[in-house]
Amino acid sequence: MNIVALAGGVGGAKLSEGLAQSVKPDNLTIIVNTGDDFEHLGLKISPDVDTVCYTLAGIADPETGWGRAGETWNTLSVLIELGGPDWFRLGDHDLGTHLERTRRLDAGESLSQITQTFCHVWGVKPSVIPMSDDPVSTQVITDEGILPFQEYFVHRQCQPHVTGFSFTGIDVARPAPGVLESILRADLVVLCPSNPWVSIDPILAVSGIREILKENNSPIIAVSPIIGGKAVKGPAAKMYTELGIPPSARAVAQHYGNLLTGFVVDRIDADNALTIQQLGLQILMTDTIMTTSGERRRLAEEVVEFGLNLIN
Repeated sequence: MNIVALAGGVGGAKLSEGLAQSVKPDNLTIIVNTGDDFEHLGLKISPDVDTVCYTLAGIADPETGWGRAGETWNTLSVLIELGGPDWFRLGDHDLGTHLERTRRLDAGESLSQITQTFCHVWGVKPSVIPMSDDPVSTQVITDEGILPFQEYFVHRQCQPHVTGFSFTGIDVARPAPGVLESILRADLVVLCPSNPWVSIDPILAVSGIREILKENNSPIIAVSPIIGGKAVKGPAAKMYTELGIPPSARAVAQHYGNLLTGFVVDRIDADNALTIQQLGLQILMTDTIMTTSGERRRLAEEVVEFGLNLIN
């Protein structure tokens, strides 16, 4: 059974880890959002790609879910001492990743080639593919102007009021090699519990991806990142509220619309189940909080079994 997961952020990384424990590596492809990518201190940084790869490699910081475990901050300390920008914290080990990625990109390698090399070094077995090798930049439209995502998310700590989103470069971005092929051969597609607006929507907006997903008759399942009206991590619930949409599991299901076959909700949201089913979706109700590695595997196994039952 070939499975494709669309992922971004910590929630996407956690379920990706669970799937990696549940599915043979050759049968799992993880397509990762690159709308968060940006340049900082002259370095090309891919936050979601790194979060997914670090998590799959078992080297992610277990407390934050991003960055590397056992990180040190000597370079950042010197940067602060010299008056440099410290709003985006780069640890010493993490810095090595960005230095080597930047060097390789400047030498003409593609982001997908570099990611494949890094995964090999880190022992990541499933295929991890950036959504595109072409630059795409998520812009958050706010009451204080248009802000690049990292400026909004990290520097401004999600404080500005959100009124919309745009994806600079999306009109010319092409899917990275292997993206469309993996979707075409997928028996099941899983939209991870990532922020729908800024983690999954950029992937779906890349030319050809949404069309191929619809062309493939295999089930497409989304796992809700909203539990009890709140996001487990990040600003998704705040974004829904500021866009005039009450945050709920049902709101997430409506966001994806007729793209979906099935939807996974937490038991806390049992009162949403009937209204989600009225959207024409099959429902899996379970515990979706993934605090431990075992919980990630258990949820992934339940999602895969749910998907198997939806295959015609």
